[in-house]
Amino acid sequence: MAAQWRDLPSRDRPALWFTYHLYYKAPDWLGPIVASTLGIPYVVAEASYAAKRAAGPWAIGHESSAAAIRQAALLVSPTRDDIAGLRELVPQERILHLPPFLDLEPYRAAAAARRENRARLAREHRLDPATPWIAVVAMMRHGDKLASYLALAGTLARVADVPWRLLVVGDGPARAEVRAALDAAIPGRTVFLGEVKNRDIAPVYAACDLTVWPAINEAYGMALLEAQAAGLPVVSCALRGVPDVVADGESGVLVKANDFEALADAVRGLLVEHERRRKLGEGAAAFVLRSRSLEMAAERLSKALAKLAA
Repeated sequence: MAAQWRDLPSRDRPALWFTYHLYYKAPDWLGPIVASTLGIPYVVAEASYAAKRAAGPWAIGHESSAAAIRQAALLVSPTRDDIAGLRELVPQERILHLPPFLDLEPYRAAAAARRENRARLAREHRLDPATPWIAVVAMMRHGDKLASYLALAGTLARVADVPWRLLVVGDGPARAEVRAALDAAIPGRTVFLGEVKNRDIAPVYAACDLTVWPAINEAYGMALLEAQAAGLPVVSCALRGVPDVVADGESGVLVKANDFEALADAVRGLLVEHERRRKLGEGAAAFVLRSRSLEMAAERLSKALAKLAA
């Protein structure tokens, strides 16, 4: 196949090879060989490298991934958390930090209709529109997601003396454990909306006042980015990829990882300080529009790929 491509006119040959999510458990056995054979750039998005994986049952995948990363002409990294490992193998100029991004239009439209969205949810679930609503959107899976839900329950129990309601979007195999934890820690405060289609999630965000998520071992926190796009401030932990998604002090409040007492204090502050909550919500919408839009990401990636083509 590579030989057939190589013999085609230049306009019909591939311009580059693109691989996504390269790491020791998912090495790219094919891409580097084809790219080298055709003499085209090898590009990887979301690669990660950790020297501690050099031994053990995944050693061969680790070695293959490292070789592929060294060959890459461009490494697109959504999170700064991965860049330190990549710099052990390639120079900084081959790494493009491109944080997670969104198509903002559904969220901006939902935010523009906030009053209608809030009134509808209030009717459907007998909610008081004058009480702050906290949005959480997360799958109910065992492991890190369940750990975050358990930490969320403990965090919100610390602010049970303040009026608020929790709206949870999500479902999954850990549903029973999540429900039990929240019902025990904050009885009567949670509305479980279950699984919601993607097109219907933005109105839920827009109807709420803030989002809270402990983000235990969270790679990126795309739900946090979605919430900000709808104009919600975020309260979370500065762990892994979350600082690439939330601008601390501008679009939300980040506390030290796993410091759930500090997380509760931050939640309390935004619940009782309406004006600060409003300003952070405006800052959240401005932050994603300025630096996390689909258009912005496309422009930056296009420029980086154009340099390779040149």
